[in-house]
Amino acid sequence: MTQPLNSIAGSVARALAHQKKRIVFAESCTAGLVSATLGRIPGISEYLCGSAVVYRLDTKTQWLGVPESMLLNPGPVSEPVALAMALGVLSRTPEADLAAAVTGHLGPNAPTAQDGLVFLSIVDRNGLRAVQEHRLPHSAGTSQPAAYPGDSEREQRQWHAVDLVLRMVAAQLNVETADH
Repeated sequence: MTQPLNSIAGSVARALAHQKKRIVFAESCTAGLVSATLGRIPGISEYLCGSAVVYRLDTKTQWLGVPESMLLNPGPVSEPVALAMALGVLSRTPEADLAAAVTGHLGPNAPTAQDGLVFLSIVDRNGLRAVQEHRLPHSAGTSQPAAYPGDSEREQRQWHAVDLVLRMVAAQLNVETADH
């Protein structure tokens, strides 16, 4: 894991502890890496409720209550689905104060319009609902060193999405983060 990810995870963990808030995640394209990144921080078990890894459409529906119709139109990589995932995991985790979700298409073989597209959402029990859309860059064919760990573009994009989710959570918790 890169130093910036360690740093932002530590900042989020300290903010959760200071504010006495608990968080839960719903992760599709990151496959649990957001929760695992925070899980490396000693003492986080008091504030990290867990993560629902919901790669498949049926799992999104059965575990989180995302409507099947929404998964068909506009589709699983969309703003409404990201929001429904966060709301679903928060409603199923009574001890959590806030929830964040991520869904996206990281490739390979992604449809051109969705290649590298991710949607993040964050919700809390006070009515906050925020969604962000990001297009992750291609790393293949560049001579620059990878900004994120991983041997494949997909792995690098997963770590990039983890970074974006942690930064969104940090912003909600009013934590200053250094851009890289």
